[in-house]
Amino acid sequence: MEAYTDQDIRYLKLLRKQYRTIQEASAEVAHLRAVLRLPKGTEHFLSDLHGEHQAFLHILHNASGVIKRKVNGLYGSMLSAHECDMLSTLIYYPDEKLALLKKQGIVTPEWYRLTIYQLVEVCRECSVKYTRKRVREAMPREMGALIEELMLSDNTPDKEGYYQEVMQSILETGQADAMIIALSRVIQALAIDRLHIIGDIFDRGPRADLIMDALESYHQVDVQWGNHDIVWMGAAALSEACIAQVIVTSVKYGNLETLEIGYGISLRPLATLARSCYADDPCAEFRPKENGEDMHEDEMDVARMHKAAAVLQFKLEGQLIARHPEYGMEDRRLLHRIDFARGTVEVAGKTYPLRSCRFPTVDPGDPYALTPQERDVMDRLVLEFAHSEKLQRHVQFLYSTGGMYLRCNGNLLYHGCIPMLEDGSFAPIPVTGGEGLCGRAGIDAADLLARQGYFATLGAQARRDGQDFLWYLGCGPYSPLFGKSKMATFERYFIEDKATHAEVKNAYYRYQDDEPTALGILSEFDLPHTGFIINGHVPVKLSRGENPVKAGGRLLVIDGGLSRAYQPVTGIAGYTLIFSSHELSLVAHQPFESRASAISAEQDIHSVHTLVKCMQRRLLIADTDEGDMLRGRIDDLMRLIGAYRSGVLKESRGDN
Repeated sequence: MEAYTDQDIRYLKLLRKQYRTIQEASAEVAHLRAVLRLPKGTEHFLSDLHGEHQAFLHILHNASGVIKRKVNGLYGSMLSAHECDMLSTLIYYPDEKLALLKKQGIVTPEWYRLTIYQLVEVCRECSVKYTRKRVREAMPREMGALIEELMLSDNTPDKEGYYQEVMQSILETGQADAMIIALSRVIQALAIDRLHIIGDIFDRGPRADLIMDALESYHQVDVQWGNHDIVWMGAAALSEACIAQVIVTSVKYGNLETLEIGYGISLRPLATLARSCYADDPCAEFRPKENGEDMHEDEMDVARMHKAAAVLQFKLEGQLIARHPEYGMEDRRLLHRIDFARGTVEVAGKTYPLRSCRFPTVDPGDPYALTPQERDVMDRLVLEFAHSEKLQRHVQFLYSTGGMYLRCNGNLLYHGCIPMLEDGSFAPIPVTGGEGLCGRAGIDAADLLARQGYFATLGAQARRDGQDFLWYLGCGPYSPLFGKSKMATFERYFIEDKATHAEVKNAYYRYQDDEPTALGILSEFDLPHTGFIINGHVPVKLSRGENPVKAGGRLLVIDGGLSRAYQPVTGIAGYTLIFSSHELSLVAHQPFESRASAISAEQDIHSVHTLVKCMQRRLLIADTDEGDMLRGRIDDLMRLIGAYRSGVLKESRGDN
């Protein structure tokens, strides 16, 4: 007879509340063992979205081209290419496409019947690898039962009348549009089982907040934090240095929609400071990117705000670096190295002339002190960030679904790098209170401190250390998310000599194509050598012959330039890595024109699939992390059944 500890009994009593009898527990064991034999769900990996909400949402709607392939596979021999494109677009944008088709006079009762039938077939094709429970969960509550009836209908002569009556009722009760919309959304939900975002949702593009809205409501998603994300997380944690950096980046790229419209954060206090302190400053170094010589007054206001925010950033960062000598960033404190009389600055032991020496708010005797007006601006901005309900909700989502890295199904996912020294060994990460930690231990400690920066008691030393470390993760030389020697913001604004602008990549990137290094990283994270490292952060310059598959196929870099700013150097407009039960493949996307063109002209993103690895056999849920969890659940249920049969526990027929 098996021995049970008191702790075992307590756990089994909790389990008994779900499975009250031998029969119930046995039925669940049978179900779970059957689930293990299903094919693994399809995982999609994307990185470096950078606020490009329209392109990202289209990729999400079309499942990186998977839905169109299913439509073509089912109907390519029966429908014209235009008809297949129209059906695919209807699945991507059912509300808008339906409205357009009605205006064009295409929608008729017969069209409804045929289209609903086609969508049911596509839905059935997408559902074959899932349990009925998983498919039900993807269905809207109002129409789930009806969709399930249509999907289970076999169209045999015995059921032909039944099927026709269901269709007629849908039409007569005015539910055809709702059915098409519901079926389209079920198809989208089933086409991707799990979505992985490998960092950098924020900055550069127009509406990162709309991407976050979509991720919040997605059925299964995780996020590996990127260096841009972590600065927004620090700003939401009320780190003043991070708030200043968020504003500088937003103004620099002329992207204020996310801040002002998305998150309701007013920059009026900053604008007032800029007008009062920089009214007579041409702010030539701070003009919006890609702007000509002639600027209208609104652009001048933006340039002044840019400079005012940048000076705030340099002051606040200087104070932070002084608080943390362990960061080793004293060389980034540059304001006290300015010779205001000569108009020069000392950087790395050399003196350089400044493009401009107009610093009306900088006191040469105490250069990192904020003026009373600057202090008032920061206090008001802190309140704006603290009271932005949507920003706080989004950042809490990033904490609950994300982290510095993820081990998933034998693969290692992270955004930036594993910091290394020149000899290829892991570099220590300067975690406050955990100095000397490197590799996985260092990154685990960094993850913990990043959470402390948001969740520790406001005003406590632990909270302050965490807030400061969130800033370090965004730009520190041994940050796993940043991976460069410095962020040369000051030099790019004020020094002509481009040699000072260089941001040297961490040694990790020189070892990125070395297979033994990749295998060593997998081992460091207790993963098998058959796994893959999936990495973002640095755009792959495909147009210059760079290969996203590195280290003998062990490391995959999937930043293909979804952000428009990177597309000239990447030659494409983003990657999706797709890990199905059959294969691992990279999908290279061409630029997305617009949502309007996709709906009206059925212009899809052209995507090219490249096989990375074909599985020797079809992978099952039994081969995944979920399979490990289910086997543990089966073991627990078998112990519960044993406890029932041995009399250690009584079957429960009621609430006790």
